[in-house]
Amino acid sequence: MAKLKVAGTWGGIIEVELENWTVTMLRDEVAKRSGLDPESIKLIFAGKILKDHGDATQTLAQLGIKDNSKILSSRGAAPEEGKSIMEEEERSRRLSRVKAAATALSKRHADGSLPIEDYNIELEDQGGHRVNFGTETDQSAAMMGLMLHTKGKSLIEKEMYSDAIEVLAMAEESFLVCDPKILEFVDNIPIMEIDIVWCYFLLRDLKCLSDAGVRLEKARKGLERAHGKDLSRVRLLQAGQCPELALYVRLELLEGVVAYHTGQNDKALNALKSAHAKLLQLQIPDETLSLVMGMGFQEKDAKRALRLNNQDIASSVDFLIEERAKRVQKLKDNYQRQKELLEQKTYGVTPMKKAVDMQMLDRLVSIGYARDLAAESLRRNENDFQKALDGLTNPEVNSSIQVYIESRKRKRQEKLVGITVDELVSMGFERGQATSALEAGGDREDIIQRLLSLQKANPGTATLTGNGGAASSTNNGAGESISNEIDGGAEQDAEMNGETTDEIENRGSTSGESDGEEERDAEIEHEIANEIAKVDALSAYDINLDREIEAINEYLGMLDASQTSG
Repeated sequence: MAKLKVAGTWGGIIEVELENWTVTMLRDEVAKRSGLDPESIKLIFAGKILKDHGDATQTLAQLGIKDNSKILSSRGAAPEEGKSIMEEEERSRRLSRVKAAATALSKRHADGSLPIEDYNIELEDQGGHRVNFGTETDQSAAMMGLMLHTKGKSLIEKEMYSDAIEVLAMAEESFLVCDPKILEFVDNIPIMEIDIVWCYFLLRDLKCLSDAGVRLEKARKGLERAHGKDLSRVRLLQAGQCPELALYVRLELLEGVVAYHTGQNDKALNALKSAHAKLLQLQIPDETLSLVMGMGFQEKDAKRALRLNNQDIASSVDFLIEERAKRVQKLKDNYQRQKELLEQKTYGVTPMKKAVDMQMLDRLVSIGYARDLAAESLRRNENDFQKALDGLTNPEVNSSIQVYIESRKRKRQEKLVGITVDELVSMGFERGQATSALEAGGDREDIIQRLLSLQKANPGTATLTGNGGAASSTNNGAGESISNEIDGGAEQDAEMNGETTDEIENRGSTSGESDGEEERDAEIEHEIANEIAKVDALSAYDINLDREIEAINEYLGMLDASQTSG
């Protein structure tokens, strides 16, 4: 018997026979243990939803599931009534694209690979400081989870709640890969649990009550770890400010709803009253809001500032001015990082396909080495600072790097103008002059005319052969020697990287793309990146609360009616 680790709607170990069990059997078992309808459960393994295919006889082993595999169980809403199979397939394909794009983005931006796009994605804390989560795997998984969480929130705003649930389940699966200790004191996962239950509520799907209760309990415990009991840690760290209060309104509303529908009226009443009390704290008088907006601030920003600063107008304005300055600085930092990305692309990638480390590069430049020379040494040595420095201080290695850089520059120029030194030599021009003419720039015709002018001015410097072969001159030997050195440098570098000369050109090109690059889904990647760009450290707490107000009043009214009738 093999053991499967299940998390999500139900958590625990299930013993199965991989060679005999099917997806249907596993789903039925999870449904039985979680108390849910099997049709409402989706099982996710290795980033893909497990589906019954054909006659549903495909075993778990045939699907690649092994002993100790992790399975995520999520509550998925059924397709909307009247929706065609084709529309549902299209929806499923798009969700798969979202998953694939987030996977690709997180990998490229977490493992040091050279990004092939111009935007920059990093993990930051609420203070806007860059965060590194444990290992490269932890960093990539956390980044992917946050991207998918952001995408899920965007779908909630568009009222696409079923899609949001699936994307949030993908985010949950990503976070499960991280070391739990690393995520213990961040509130992203508890917020995600609340977002999933919020979708359940907006879909009015009572089948999810059991799962909702488990998720809200996890969210409550997670927020207590991150924020402290009764928000004590938050108040201490944020000097009395409490942006999270709106989040707790939603949490307690949902706790009250679950309690009401499971017959726990007293618990429901307490939760809803607590949510209502917090809601009153967050109400902003129209007059106060108008005063702040009258100073040139948007309504959303003004509400956020007043909520954070206990409706004190002076403190709120100071906060808004500080936030505006932070946004300007952020734009400057992003612009600088984009410049770095463009520069990195000109240096190519290391043998392990990583980008040149710009901090290491700056250190070598500060010592006195030329920037392109230092970058090439780092590239060859996988960003190992000491090995790169040793190479630069070795005259022979330093010289070979310089020769390679000149060769790369020449090849780029040849590619740009559409003619090579060898072609010019075959026309009868002297190699040294041909190289100089290419370096001087211009198009193909300009270069040839420049060389012809040199021929007229100095008719004795070269002799054209009758068959258009290589020219002979007093400097030809030196020219051949330089050519051999250049070619040798390129060949040596190719051997080190296992690349051909053509691949060297591709690697060193400004596109930054290497042979074999996986095709990227630019549309979805840009979509995710743009959604990330719209959020900041406090966006998770910017809750409109209009729906919460209606729901609190609705359920308080139902509780009052049930007490009256009782």
